[in-house]
Amino acid sequence: MKVYFSRHNIFSRIRESENYFLINTLSGNADIVSPEKAREILDGTFTDAEEYVEKGYLIDEEKEEKLFRQKYLDFLDARERSEIQIFFVPNYSCNFSCPYCYQKEYQLNTDTLRFEVVDGFFDYIGEEFSDRKKYITIFGGEPLLDGKGAKEKIAYLIASAGSLNIDTAVVTNGFHLIEYIDILRQGAIREIQVTLDGTEEVHNRRRPLKGGAGTFNRIVEGIDAALENGFRLNLRVVLDAQNMENLPELAAFSIDKGWTENPLFKTQLGRNYELHTCQAESGRLYSRVSFYEKIYDMILGNPEVGQFHRPAYSLTGFLFDNGQLPDPLFDSCPACKTEWAFDYTGHIYPCTATVGKKDESLGTFYPEVMKNTDIIDLWEMRDITTIEECKTCNLSLVCGGGCGSVAKNKGSIASPDCRPEKELIGMGISLYFERGKL
Repeated sequence: MKVYFSRHNIFSRIRESENYFLINTLSGNADIVSPEKAREILDGTFTDAEEYVEKGYLIDEEKEEKLFRQKYLDFLDARERSEIQIFFVPNYSCNFSCPYCYQKEYQLNTDTLRFEVVDGFFDYIGEEFSDRKKYITIFGGEPLLDGKGAKEKIAYLIASAGSLNIDTAVVTNGFHLIEYIDILRQGAIREIQVTLDGTEEVHNRRRPLKGGAGTFNRIVEGIDAALENGFRLNLRVVLDAQNMENLPELAAFSIDKGWTENPLFKTQLGRNYELHTCQAESGRLYSRVSFYEKIYDMILGNPEVGQFHRPAYSLTGFLFDNGQLPDPLFDSCPACKTEWAFDYTGHIYPCTATVGKKDESLGTFYPEVMKNTDIIDLWEMRDITTIEECKTCNLSLVCGGGCGSVAKNKGSIASPDCRPEKELIGMGISLYFERGKL
């Protein structure tokens, strides 16, 4: 049997180490490789080739193609059975004036959400996704606004979902969260996501009310109330050069509050990046690599950051927690597959990154159902088997082709949004396996 070094092998040096890593997501194997073994790989002189064959690092080309096809079919089957996340936007209004908001240039419809649109939404998803498990995420704008009318509409959304045994999640800036607790208690709330961009001074500079008033203390009160009432709370921090150095202080604040010890509390670090028309001050943005390099250094120097948040670093967090690699990722873009977005104007969109952009609409669910099937087909077909650049990339089964919306902004849905997986894995193995920092 003639074997070759698998085209799906990922081989590179571990960050700040003499050792290397060798990973193959198709065969499901991962190894830390000594400098001596690494030299064998680099030279192509394998003293014990059978060991590499057993793990799929050396493989017959025909056998590899067969395994790829089988894993791809398994991926499609699993995705077809997976849960759908359905976003609903009750408005694009917001009481905040965040300088990095990607929706601020949208031409907003001045209409307000009507109850019959909510009914039309549930009629549509009930028919369109009748055989799929699903949950709804209420998104914005800011969905939890002040006022009787706003609260009545959110209550109606949550009650309608509950009557159909559909769970609901909420993405909110958190300013009025405490006032919505009783309404949220009426539904099956899966999670509440709230953004906090730092400790008080830093956060208030980045996420003030329109008019300039601070928001930090009200948000903290809302987080406390949500946790006390048994809601799962996902705290998101949007980071760039303006607030990155404040992350250890925010971590220490969260630890002192007791949030990190609460099993209902989790965290998410978001890289502030250019999306659509936002980011006039792009110089403060990190690339994907520089972002995670900064987090890497912070975890080494500030243990509280690792206690506050455990970054995935590509697949290494999963590998550490589960003792095995995740399944090969043939598609990382959920748009029109396991994610859809709808808004109060009756329009349908592929995902959260596109919702509200008029030229991204896929059709309408109200007052009549109309769908642009040609565009929907493009989104549904997008994966690493249809993106030319992905077909020969050894990182494709980890990257999955990246974000379709970002790719489309750069030129085409059928192009890649490449991710620096090799560099991320090198940092992750260092933190998780060699240094024991996470």
